[in-house]
Amino acid sequence: MELTPPPHLCIWSSPIRSSSSSYRPLLVSISPRKTKLLRSVPSFGSIRRTNLCSASSSETLVGSRKEDGGKQSQALSKKDEEEDLKSWMHKNGLPPCKVVLKDKPSYDEKLRPIHYVAASEDLEVGDVAFSVPDSLVVTLKRVLGNETIAELLTTNKLSELACLALYLMYEKKQGKKSFWYPYIRELDRQRGRGQLAVESPLLWSEAELAYLTGSPTKADVRARAEGIKREYNELDTVWFMAGSLFQQYPYDIPTEAFPFEIFKQAFVAVQSCVVHLQKVSLAQRFALVPLGPPLLAYGSNCRAMLTAVDGAVQLVVDRPYKAGESIVVWCGPQPNSKLLINYGFVDEDNSYDRLVVEAALNTEDPQYQDKRMVAQRNGKLSVQTFQVYVGKEKETVFDMLPYLRLGYVSDPSEMQSVISSQGPICPVSPCMERAVLDQLADYFRTRLAGYPTTLSEDDSLLADANLNPKKRVATQLVRLEKKMLHACLKVVVDLIGQLPDDTVSPCPAPYAPLLK
Repeated sequence: MELTPPPHLCIWSSPIRSSSSSYRPLLVSISPRKTKLLRSVPSFGSIRRTNLCSASSSETLVGSRKEDGGKQSQALSKKDEEEDLKSWMHKNGLPPCKVVLKDKPSYDEKLRPIHYVAASEDLEVGDVAFSVPDSLVVTLKRVLGNETIAELLTTNKLSELACLALYLMYEKKQGKKSFWYPYIRELDRQRGRGQLAVESPLLWSEAELAYLTGSPTKADVRARAEGIKREYNELDTVWFMAGSLFQQYPYDIPTEAFPFEIFKQAFVAVQSCVVHLQKVSLAQRFALVPLGPPLLAYGSNCRAMLTAVDGAVQLVVDRPYKAGESIVVWCGPQPNSKLLINYGFVDEDNSYDRLVVEAALNTEDPQYQDKRMVAQRNGKLSVQTFQVYVGKEKETVFDMLPYLRLGYVSDPSEMQSVISSQGPICPVSPCMERAVLDQLADYFRTRLAGYPTTLSEDDSLLADANLNPKKRVATQLVRLEKKMLHACLKVVVDLIGQLPDDTVSPCPAPYAPLLK
């Protein structure tokens, strides 16, 4: 007996447009690049972004104030600090604005409260909350003093983030003599903490990273950290190569002036603070904006963005605010894994959240080349990445099935039919369909089994008001991942239940496609 599925469940044979492959969200945050280290031009490019403020030692980005029992010596009053930052900005060209800085307590008693930007008055949609002049914005153009040099560096894959981090670290060495001292001090106060006062997992201990067990984010964190280390090892070479760019700083070469942990903390800080400006030169596209992140809250359902307008960077709000409410900006279409690594938070209502499923045709298959050709004809690769978007799990599973069915074709005559046909190859044999669905169901079950907790156990953890904030954001992340995996599994199980004869044994598949 043959199973005749709907057309979209067949093996494709003619060119089709894949909805998943045509949807490629643009990530506003800068994910770590695997930069090629040039022999003739050493690279800053592999340096990942790190929070310049999130140091755990006295050598933070800004100063060498030490904490004692949770109290920082010679701390300014809240009013003095707020006035100091804003008075510095106003003194240097900041026009009247409609925001104030307010305090949010930290989960750690040893750390000071963090600041956040709030409305100083009621705001309506379209109001300009603030407009920071370019003279108060840190960009590569300003750092290097020459846009031509800045563009040359970026063209040669020197990391903008690394340059910004190194610049601010050298500026910190000048202490109060630095023009940027008030801004750097504010970054230092934030210590790279996100909306929940939680640092990026790049700064977590091994025990804390265990909260992410089962999640691919854990491996992503390790890979990003290794990239930061590689870039740190290249700093001295870059410093010698671009010595003229840093000649105003009479200090030791970078690795002697800054231990790796300090550089890592600085890079994480820049990562959490940097703004990606649109419609500007390469030398200005990555900017550090006082009153911008991390003082602004991020939201996935927000559309307000910092934009470059007439010699300034301004924020136009996209929703009404009451005086005292925290101002929210869009962080770009980023999945929660990126939000956690870059900014230290997870958005429960993130419509851009997604997981990745990688499928590959078996290279040992005698018909591999023919299958590879058919896959390419239909917009897929021999190693294909499928994006599982939250709320669209069914669409992704349906997009995967033709690819997997292709991998299960074993008879050469059937393969020739797939190659020569101008339409979908139907029907698909019941045993092939069962084999494909069984493999997919086993894959999702295996991924779910990799997490040490169940969804119900996650819910119980999150119900605890005293749960460690790092464990809370990690639990939020893995819980949302598991919900997507469960949704995918349900789609597959439902399809198995729709088979005309669910007792059919799966076809043997010596060259089944690979899933990971």
